[in-house]
Amino acid sequence: MTVGEMLVATVPMARTLHLEFLETTAERAVVRLPDQADYHNHLGGPHAGAMFTLAESASGAIVIAAFGDQMSRAVPLAVKAEIGYKKLARGVVTATATLGRPAAEVVAELDAGQRPEFPVTIEIRREDGAVTGEMTVVWTLRPHS
Repeated sequence: MTVGEMLVATVPMARTLHLEFLETTAERAVVRLPDQADYHNHLGGPHAGAMFTLAESASGAIVIAAFGDQMSRAVPLAVKAEIGYKKLARGVVTATATLGRPAAEVVAELDAGQRPEFPVTIEIRREDGAVTGEMTVVWTLRPHS
């Protein structure tokens, strides 16, 4: 099962929005939100909540791809998120997430008995390439008790 398939199977909101996981590696995750009238705002584009979920899902995908091998000893949790809406979104939008710290550095902190935190940055773009939103999600790997 791919990371995208796993997230769609286990995260009901990703399934509800019909998110499409195009790429999921430890370096980058790309997730697309199809244009769906049921999730539009008053301007006819994707609702801010749908775009937040799109970006957060892309961040989760890269976290699973980068740290999936650590799940037996820690659980990934989003600590905080900040989003900025830059331009009007219309049609299909795509979120691209990148890890803000080297995975090896995060794992080294976990090895040292710490609860590491790390940012994931996400850009949301329209099909014409315009950036419609930017988001940062800070994640942690919480060791199992």
